[in-house]
Amino acid sequence: MSVAEIDFDLVETTLRAAGEAAARLTLPLFRTPLAIDNKLEGGFDPVTEADKGAETAIRSIIADAFPDHAIIGEEWGVSGTSRFSWIIDPVDGTRAFISGAPVWGTLIGFAVDGVAVAGLMSQPFIGEEFLAVPGRSTYRRGDVTQANRTSGQTKLGQAKVFTTTPNLFKGEFWDKWAAVESATRLQRFGMDCYGYALLAAGQADLVIEPYLNTYDIAALVPIIREAGGAIARWDGSDPTGGGNVVAAATPELLENTLKLVNAA
Repeated sequence: MSVAEIDFDLVETTLRAAGEAAARLTLPLFRTPLAIDNKLEGGFDPVTEADKGAETAIRSIIADAFPDHAIIGEEWGVSGTSRFSWIIDPVDGTRAFISGAPVWGTLIGFAVDGVAVAGLMSQPFIGEEFLAVPGRSTYRRGDVTQANRTSGQTKLGQAKVFTTTPNLFKGEFWDKWAAVESATRLQRFGMDCYGYALLAAGQADLVIEPYLNTYDIAALVPIIREAGGAIARWDGSDPTGGGNVVAAATPELLENTLKLVNAA
């Protein structure tokens, strides 16, 4: 089966249905006392009932629609083998979730041969949905539906940049963050997946982060690309599999940022 043979109407329907199923489990738990497990010995990598339950619901929706496809999830790992894979982060931004900040989201990406070509970022508390399939990236909230379009910014000196926290760059990458911070106009932190969505919507110009996993970024790749943006690993390769990533409003801004980062 080629990409042309994929029913992207069904992919879109499945993304939305899976996002809605996740919201039914995450929203009742948001801003409530939650039991929090720590996945990281010697650090803090929180996971909650919301993460685990939402991923289970998402997996069920996908398996019903595309039983032969592989599924990769943050909480329950990999199931199946296929050229076609669904990549899930049920609650991207768990720290934000447990802090009551509505910048977390449910991420579901659809990849062909390891490259994400469709994706969903759902923020159900605000009621926002960012969704992409080949040929379009759209924003939906209530009765409002519109195309996502990046800002068109090409100049580093005018750019607004997001990262989750500069602390991610401490150690080997600190000089790279310092170079980006010095070269850009405005920096904002703690946005998680919401920062990438705002880039697709034209509100931010750059997002840069190291050490991403595939489920942190796969869903966001097509949302940004289909909105006119560009996104890559710091070495210029496709970022669907995770790694050190830059997303930019334009290919020109991405190129300039990669030059800066790799020279630092």
